[in-house]
Amino acid sequence: MSIRPIDSAARDRVVTVTRGWIERAAALYDRRFPMLPVQFDLIGRTAGMYRVDRRGRVIRYNPFLFAKYFSDNLATTVPHEVAHYVVDLLHGVRRVRPHGHEWQAVMEDFRVDPRRRAAFELDGVPQRRQRRFAYRCRCRDHSLSTRAHNRLHKARIEYLCKLCGEPLRPARQCGT
Repeated sequence: MSIRPIDSAARDRVVTVTRGWIERAAALYDRRFPMLPVQFDLIGRTAGMYRVDRRGRVIRYNPFLFAKYFSDNLATTVPHEVAHYVVDLLHGVRRVRPHGHEWQAVMEDFRVDPRRRAAFELDGVPQRRQRRFAYRCRCRDHSLSTRAHNRLHKARIEYLCKLCGEPLRPARQCGT
């Protein structure tokens, strides 16, 4: 059975709860924390993510996991991601560990268990598919993930076969 993502009313509820946690942080720390964009574009096993990049700050949620575990995510994932946002504004995201002492302290101030991640059953939840790339060495074929493939090309590193010690080469360069 396939899970359908949460509808617009449920998304509005998640945004409202997110805003409530941000307001709670403002009261706790006597500081203004502006509302930030909330997106519902995650898939796979990740229920939520706080992201900072050139474009700004954003909290992203998985609409499929929220559909399957709505109450649990409102109670745990939303404060978890808001805590990352609060730590960023209080300490700077690059100065602290993602789930370090500062983040744990915010979670404790929120009176929420500072677990790093929930263990949700993923049946019916769409999964992100990792693309695989064919490589070869002298003794066998290898299948590298997108991440390993990109590291090989962009970082100019070599992966060696654990059996024969030969560098891995793209299969198309090996005559196939």
